[in-house]
Amino acid sequence: MFVALLLLLAACGGAMSSNTTSTPPAPTRVNGFGTGANHPHALLALPNHVLVLATHYGTFWSGNDGARWTEVAGGSSQLMDGLMAYSLTSSPLDSQRLYELTLPAVSPHKGIPGLYTSTDEGRSWKLAITAQSLVSNQDVYLVAAGNDTPDEVYVYLPALGSAGLEVSTDAGAHFHATGSLPFGSLTALLALPGEPGQLLAASSDGMARSTDGGRHWKKIQSISGGIFGGVVSTGPGNPLYASGDAGVYASTDGGETFKLANAGIAYSSLTASTTQPHVLYGRTGTGVYRSTDGGTSWQALPHIAGNLFGLAADAHDASEVYLTLSYPTEVSHFDQASQTWMSLTPKP
Repeated sequence: MFVALLLLLAACGGAMSSNTTSTPPAPTRVNGFGTGANHPHALLALPNHVLVLATHYGTFWSGNDGARWTEVAGGSSQLMDGLMAYSLTSSPLDSQRLYELTLPAVSPHKGIPGLYTSTDEGRSWKLAITAQSLVSNQDVYLVAAGNDTPDEVYVYLPALGSAGLEVSTDAGAHFHATGSLPFGSLTALLALPGEPGQLLAASSDGMARSTDGGRHWKKIQSISGGIFGGVVSTGPGNPLYASGDAGVYASTDGGETFKLANAGIAYSSLTASTTQPHVLYGRTGTGVYRSTDGGTSWQALPHIAGNLFGLAADAHDASEVYLTLSYPTEVSHFDQASQTWMSLTPKP
């Protein structure tokens, strides 16, 4: 899902500069997520049967595994009115604490671009810091929750290159720079659950590890090529996985080293179960695949039509997974018992 974030940013019209323009979506709603122009940017599947969906035209919340949805931000007269919810993350220490990065979706827009935070699993939000306060007239993307406290959060400012990773310890109210990254761009950042200060940073040039909250970095030599499908954890002390140019990688030593679990398979979106750490799901442009042996072998799930986008492992059942689709935004859930995809997309 992290492949070509800058291209996605450009395609979404999400620049912080004052001359950003974007044509508002057509008025005809095709489903409960809006018009055919809408598309997802992120989906969280949280432990308390909560799903949070960040889209180009609004943030949607469900408290019953997607049976019903409510637009909680980004809609007309709502907080974040006219903004896209571009990047979304939850704290590994407290699933109630969420962070969401917003960019302009239309021009003019009533909402204030910046970083927003929630303390109730995404049902309500407040502005933590404006985008202009982070970096004036430049793009801001990629937010990642930290692992020291629920109030620790990282953002990446691409205009600053290798110096662009910044951290806040007060839930996004103030940020300061970390150390210099060993590469000039960032595609993903993961704070290892249960390991305060330990971070993994991925880029088109490989991956690096920090043990001191980003002040110092060491490149992981066992990674070949770029990492674009994300870096995922299955919980404290459990394996880590990453997808990139060379295939699917796995680590069993907290990210110190990675080994190729399967060479030649590249997934644009990768997610893993925390209930069964050897169960993974990967998405290509045409299908969804599951591994039950830590990424060594993969089996195709039943075909589903549409523009496949992101995956989120079910928080309660490792045999099931959520899938988002684009243009229009849709959400489906794979049901293991029936071996079918079940639509969770609300009606118009």
